[in-house]
Amino acid sequence: MIAKSILITGCSSGIGLCVAQGLAARGWNVFASCRSGDDVERLRAQGLQCVQLDVTDDDSIDAALEAVLAASGGRLDAVFNNAGYGQPGAAEDIGRTALEQQFDTNLFGPWQLTRRVLPIMRRQGQGRILFNSSILGFAAMKWRGAYNASKYAIEGLCDTLRLETAGSGIQVVLIEPGPISSRFRPNALQQFLRHVDIEHSVHADAYRAQLERLRREGAAAPFTLPPEAVLAAAIKALDSPRARARYRVTFPTRLFWYLKRLLPTRCFDAVLRRAA
Repeated sequence: MIAKSILITGCSSGIGLCVAQGLAARGWNVFASCRSGDDVERLRAQGLQCVQLDVTDDDSIDAALEAVLAASGGRLDAVFNNAGYGQPGAAEDIGRTALEQQFDTNLFGPWQLTRRVLPIMRRQGQGRILFNSSILGFAAMKWRGAYNASKYAIEGLCDTLRLETAGSGIQVVLIEPGPISSRFRPNALQQFLRHVDIEHSVHADAYRAQLERLRREGAAAPFTLPPEAVLAAAIKALDSPRARARYRVTFPTRLFWYLKRLLPTRCFDAVLRRAA
């Protein structure tokens, strides 16, 4: 039996690396990808098939996909769009450049890869397209406006694509994690310092608390789970004959999903303000 093949983006650490290693251990023909050439070599040294892929570069997407198809015999059974980062900062402090870069990585790049993959899966008559969304894809929180917006957007596009691929054999899945142990906070801190004028903002006092949270070692939020929790959801999404549209990972994600549907908007806003 020929092993099923999957391309995973954003595999240098955290969720992407965990899912790549976990699926490879289950017999999948895994093609991990990283933006940095050094990370590609490191993962290859660990025994993973790895290609260099920068989701913000269309030529890089095309080259990586060409290499994957050459190695897989022209088939690609699944894609896990995992690459992304968080841009902290109040909405009014996020300028055009920061917002464009957030969307380029979290939305435009994954969507371009998806568009490239769809004709392949249509010829095959089957395929799975997974997107790593977030609790912030349906529950907005303070100081995360750029990230909220990028995840809300990916959820809207995925919901549309799910309708448009009905009957094609292609299944589109959103995975919605809450707090997961990863390098998300250190990477977000880097972007925060790069794009936000903290000291001259009206939110300067609140930002100092955010800086403390981003610099804190270990879990910064209750109910934080290891990346293996996302791996478990990905396995279900890939193995189920009829995958669910959404897999909610962590207690906060499941709780907030129901609260959003049960509470009036004003009450839900009060919950979100306390949770930020």
